[in-house]
Amino acid sequence: MNLQLTKLASAMLVTLLPVTMVQAQQQSEDTQKVAAAKKPAEESQIEQIVITGKASGIAGLRVDASYAITNVSAENIERLNPKSTAELFTLVPGVWSESSGGVAGANVFVRGFPGGGDAPFLTVQMQGVPIFPPPTLSFLENSSMFRLDETVDFMEALRGGSTPVISNGQPGLTTNFILKEGSEETEGLVKVSTSDYGLQRVDALISGELAEDLYFMMGGYVSSSQGIRDAGFNSEQGHQFTLNITKDLDNGRINFYTRQTDDHGVWYLPTPLNVAGVDNTYTQIGPNNRQATIEYGPNGESRSVDFGDGRGWKGSVSGGSVDLDLENDWKLLYRFNYTQGDANTLGLVPEAGAVTLGTVADNGLNATGAATGTLYDANTMVQQIGRWVVEKELDSFTNDLAVTKTADSAKYTVGVYSTAFSVNDWWSIGNQAWHVVESGGEALTGINCNDNDDSCSWNYDIDAAGDGTTRALYAAVEVALNEQWTVDLGLRNENHTIDYTVDEGLTGQVSKAVSYDESKIAWTAGVNWMWQKNMGVFARVNKGNKMPFFDDFRDNYTAFTSGEKLIKEVTQFELGYKWAEQNYSFYATSFYNQVEGDTFVRRPGDPAEVMTNRAYGVELDFNYFTSVGFSLNLNSTLQKTEITESPTNEGNRAQRQPKWQVRLTPSYGFEAFEDTFASVYGTVSAVSDRYADNENTVTLSGYTKVDLGVQLELTEQLKTQLSVDNLTDKQGLTEGDPRNPTSPNGRYILPRSVTLSMTYQF
Repeated sequence: MNLQLTKLASAMLVTLLPVTMVQAQQQSEDTQKVAAAKKPAEESQIEQIVITGKASGIAGLRVDASYAITNVSAENIERLNPKSTAELFTLVPGVWSESSGGVAGANVFVRGFPGGGDAPFLTVQMQGVPIFPPPTLSFLENSSMFRLDETVDFMEALRGGSTPVISNGQPGLTTNFILKEGSEETEGLVKVSTSDYGLQRVDALISGELAEDLYFMMGGYVSSSQGIRDAGFNSEQGHQFTLNITKDLDNGRINFYTRQTDDHGVWYLPTPLNVAGVDNTYTQIGPNNRQATIEYGPNGESRSVDFGDGRGWKGSVSGGSVDLDLENDWKLLYRFNYTQGDANTLGLVPEAGAVTLGTVADNGLNATGAATGTLYDANTMVQQIGRWVVEKELDSFTNDLAVTKTADSAKYTVGVYSTAFSVNDWWSIGNQAWHVVESGGEALTGINCNDNDDSCSWNYDIDAAGDGTTRALYAAVEVALNEQWTVDLGLRNENHTIDYTVDEGLTGQVSKAVSYDESKIAWTAGVNWMWQKNMGVFARVNKGNKMPFFDDFRDNYTAFTSGEKLIKEVTQFELGYKWAEQNYSFYATSFYNQVEGDTFVRRPGDPAEVMTNRAYGVELDFNYFTSVGFSLNLNSTLQKTEITESPTNEGNRAQRQPKWQVRLTPSYGFEAFEDTFASVYGTVSAVSDRYADNENTVTLSGYTKVDLGVQLELTEQLKTQLSVDNLTDKQGLTEGDPRNPTSPNGRYILPRSVTLSMTYQF
């Protein structure tokens, strides 16, 4: 019995706190040296090894890092059972992730940084390289191009810190996903999942040794469902395949990977809040309206579109790395990737609030369903729905080369980062028509706007093409002054170019043309004081930049032609405390930041609001583990945001961001019966009120959400998991109507769902 409990406790330690960086990186003996020098292995299980944020690429212990970073293991990803990649970011302190839009199209906010949608201050990396260097384009944020599956070993999430200097210079949040790798043992798994919303999914993975010191991992999934909000057809479909090859050398390693993805799902949008019976299960799309005709261009050309395809990613991300320990304490690290594919958005978007049919019908009495022929009376609730089509072709190639010299008490790094990226955009957004307010409500005839498509329908059509480059030279130094004090400095000189043309209105003529070439300096400085081997504080200041990309020029074209540089400057201060012992760890990071020159556009074609935002707060991350199988995680953020400069909103709070949020996750593992182990876990997450707009006129009420789950290890090879998301079916709102803030529309968090999976490992 004691032996079995010891086995269970060890398994829970691995689940709670992933020390899997060694397996994922293995790039030198530095990782093992760091851990060995810190304390004996049996005393350091609670601590984590990190790599993200280090210019040198040399791994170290999290407790020694002079910046705020969070690790999430494959086991914890499995327990969360996220419906999208963006939902995983809810585990990261300082981050507010609105993952209520479906499998793609989230809105992610970081530490009070301003934003109205998408994720302008988020970079998603795979194997340490951005999958697409522009963090956000309209109708595209990085997490939409990444799908979670069994091939992911763990994620690291770094806020602020040193990232304004390295990689693509992201001043906000950088998330780095590390793939699993093979070993001398041939291993694998098959996982079958289903749910109460018709999910059918199979994951598979196999890894092993191809030849001496040459290892492989390959895996992926096939998935289909009607969607957590039932659309009446298979609205979420996808598949993915990943291959990862690693070659160990006497002085390092070489890695190559490729990931092919084709995955899409319905885009969930704000629903009418002023209609009885409309709740968190409502979705605009269904069999009666998924296929529709749009009109575009000055001559009223038309095409038929299947809006059931929703938002998704069909493309590939391929790359690799060369990591070598050279003579005389030199180290070389080269990383690259190539991304290519389509990220389209097709959706039925509400326009203003719902009204009674009698107020818009031609005869004031009734109208007829275009699909079913049903006659609807004057009291029927109807709403204008826009049929939006956004098609994007993306391409990028990124290189990052760094060399490091290690001296007795210092590491000196010089690196070169370069990337070339492009986008081709075709949009037709608008095309409003009155629809019945019910899930999949059909369009109507007998309404002039619908039948004749006259001027009451707002449209914005573009055909745009753009190319850009970013080239940066960066340098960093880390000096150990003594056993307790370490300082580090970093400097980046970045050149950014954009060539971009836009045909607004699809007239066949260029209406906006951009040729942009600008350079900017970013820097960071940090100090770390470890007065005990597992306890210390750090302080950091950095100044970074968010350089303008294609949409910034389209939305702010007048400002650009007037000579404005359109660069958002970000200044951040951090003060952190860290304490890691054998069975608990506690990290607290206070922050202050200011973002100058941010622009907000309510909808494409509208004038831009130029703002300066300020925020300060504290992030808390606490983990506790006992030998009897109980563990606890507390993740919390408290912050205050303010718009300090704005033509109309000065003094207001930043839209959509809470004053506080907290997640409490207890877990208990025990022997259910002989040779069968169980783990019961849950999460209580709560969030404060937020404002839906910068004007602070619409309040989104706070809410508390409860999730539960249980895992059973039936044998050493077979396990099952049952997850219940949103146990009480809470109907919290993540946003109002971003295009019409005073309209009674809002987007609910996802409704209650139950998922069951069975995994066989070999």
